[in-house]
Amino acid sequence: MFDDPLGAGGEPPGGRQFLLQAKRLRKTYGATVALENADINLSSGSVHALLGENGAGKSTLVRILAGAVTPDSGEMLLDGRPYAPRSLMDARSRQVATAFQELSLVPNLTVAQNLLLPRLPKGRGGIVSARETLQRGEEILARHGLQRIDPAAEISNLPLADRQRIEITRALENAGQLLILDEPTASLAETDWLFERIDLEIRKGVSVLYISHRLAEVREICSEATVLRNGSSIASVDLSDASDSDIFEMMVGRKAGHARLSRRTAPDQGGNARLTVQGLGGHGLHDIGFSLQPGEVLGLAALEGQGQQALFHMLAGLLHPVEGRIEIDGKPVKLSSPRNALRTGSGIAFLPEERKTEGILSGLSAATNIVLPVMSKVSSASLISGRREKAVAQAAADKVEMAPRYLNFSIGELSGGNQQKALIARTLATGAKTLLLFDPSRGVDVGTKQSIYTAIRAFADEGGAVLFYSSELPELVQLADRCLVLYSGRVFSTFERDDLSEQRLVAAMLGHAKPEIAERSPA
Repeated sequence: MFDDPLGAGGEPPGGRQFLLQAKRLRKTYGATVALENADINLSSGSVHALLGENGAGKSTLVRILAGAVTPDSGEMLLDGRPYAPRSLMDARSRQVATAFQELSLVPNLTVAQNLLLPRLPKGRGGIVSARETLQRGEEILARHGLQRIDPAAEISNLPLADRQRIEITRALENAGQLLILDEPTASLAETDWLFERIDLEIRKGVSVLYISHRLAEVREICSEATVLRNGSSIASVDLSDASDSDIFEMMVGRKAGHARLSRRTAPDQGGNARLTVQGLGGHGLHDIGFSLQPGEVLGLAALEGQGQQALFHMLAGLLHPVEGRIEIDGKPVKLSSPRNALRTGSGIAFLPEERKTEGILSGLSAATNIVLPVMSKVSSASLISGRREKAVAQAAADKVEMAPRYLNFSIGELSGGNQQKALIARTLATGAKTLLLFDPSRGVDVGTKQSIYTAIRAFADEGGAVLFYSSELPELVQLADRCLVLYSGRVFSTFERDDLSEQRLVAAMLGHAKPEIAERSPA
């Protein structure tokens, strides 16, 4: 195990100054201990990573620093002065701003209004000035390289990636001392824009606390990291001294396993397809065609905005194709809704992109969320049997290695990783033979990812068919039997498992070169 080279307090090495010091933070919710003896020190003008499994206490620590949660005990110093924010606005008054993973934007307000809340510019008579709001919103977007986004657009009409950018931009505008970024790339296929913003903030002397499960990103922009496990600080390390395996061991208390997922038998591409798409078009898609076999895990790679969301929504019954044909088990179908898709043929179950707004019902228990599509299995004469609900939910939860104790929790109280496990368990509980999984491991830790991968492979090994989109190339390479690449709304390339590599996927996603040419090109 590593010593703590950043120290528990006082001056950091090399004469650097600590901007933020948090010591012995503790937070409980009833009998649940969310944080216990958590410490973190951030040097001035640095990018510091906060790492840990889902449920390790990262979100609680972030909320404390952001002013959304008050710790039960412990102390914090910001720029050498006591820091105990009681609200987000209180933290903002000390020039601390947070971009949350679960976006805090108001969906029915415009981009400009969200950027300027809660202090919208007012004109005569104290009435909010719509013109000045739009003008200032436009200036903010231009300042952060987002001129293409309409300041008058309603937030709910923007794609998730742009909503994430607006969340980050609002934090950038208010972070004069400390910028907290909670899984900022969870919905971003490309990181260039974000990393450029971070670099500009560092040059201005702002410190950044960066929370991410993507170690490659962390290593690219962070010099130091603090690791949490079970609500406690395990260590703070110089990332140049810690391997990925070291960090994983600190996060979970055991060494990382490197076993590659394997399939029992290769899917029979000559057999009857579970799902067939021919000439599908509309909503930005053009002449999409592919087949998905029983026992196959088919990956989909694409940069942001290439049509992947429209394709999944068509196959789930949320959008109607303008042209083309969809077949399930060799029979043409017209899918009018997710419920219709689930009940058609052998059934299609859909995992949506954004769990908070499209997936979970936060006021219900995790068990109830899991069994929602199969209420007929757990009820009789319109009365729900708690015993049957628990049994059905537990059977599905076991497949994603979700601990039984979480089933009785309100799903809104669970970590993002356990929420995602519950949603994947829901798709498995439906009995559907085809799963559409849109970025199934977005924003979850490495241990949860492995549980999700294992569940997907087990489903395919039992004859199920899976189409999944992922914003993470290593995930596609590890899990997919084949992989399609969308570019400009078309299938640009198809890779068999033995030909899959991150380099080939990147080349095809950019649409600049054929894969075989890109593979021979110098790095």
